[in-house]
Amino acid sequence: MDDQTAPLAAIDWDRARSDLDETGAAEIGPVLAPENCAALAAVFDDERHFRARIDMARHGFGRGVYKYFAEPLPEPVAALRQALYPPLARIAADWAARLGDAPPPPSLEALTRACRAAGQDRPTPLLLRYGPGDYNCLHRDLYGAVAFPLQAVVMLSRPEDFAGGAFAVVENRPRLQSRVTVRQPARGHAVVFATARKPRRTARGWSASTLRHGVSEVTAGQRTTLGIIFHDAA
Repeated sequence: MDDQTAPLAAIDWDRARSDLDETGAAEIGPVLAPENCAALAAVFDDERHFRARIDMARHGFGRGVYKYFAEPLPEPVAALRQALYPPLARIAADWAARLGDAPPPPSLEALTRACRAAGQDRPTPLLLRYGPGDYNCLHRDLYGAVAFPLQAVVMLSRPEDFAGGAFAVVENRPRLQSRVTVRQPARGHAVVFATARKPRRTARGWSASTLRHGVSEVTAGQRTTLGIIFHDAA
């Protein structure tokens, strides 16, 4: 896994923190090598790796298909989830202090224990695949009482594999119009973003903005991404 986690050492976490504070989304550069992206994308067609398949149109979520991994997670997914948690937990702790919330668990293992205690025992990392005309409605990935405030999406497809399909985060700001942030990460690059809310400085101190995320319509080709969610599902 050294070739998969080594790029994380080059991430400018100060810049990521600033972008997350400002918009609720930050592109953090390459986190997976191209060969790892291709291997994970190919896993999509092997049902043995998954616990659930969701047809988005059937549930009114948009169009396209996503699949939740079963335990044990593929080693690249488990390693990336483990490596991303500590820096994101530090940002999450700062957000919690601003909003008067309880700080996040200090480790991914502690978060998993909290999820288990709350009856959330199903893994949530997933692969998402979109073809022409597919899209993902704005939503939040909340699966129970325990939720980590940050998550990530990693682009597995090459830029030439598809058109359209931009990743969007919408921040609903009290007494202000909503703000939209759009990202189109390169292959192997990740976008980290707020799961449901983030702090926003106001004249009276800190207040919470609510956020949702989604994907615009894919107009050609095929788009595959890896979703890294840290809390488990009930």
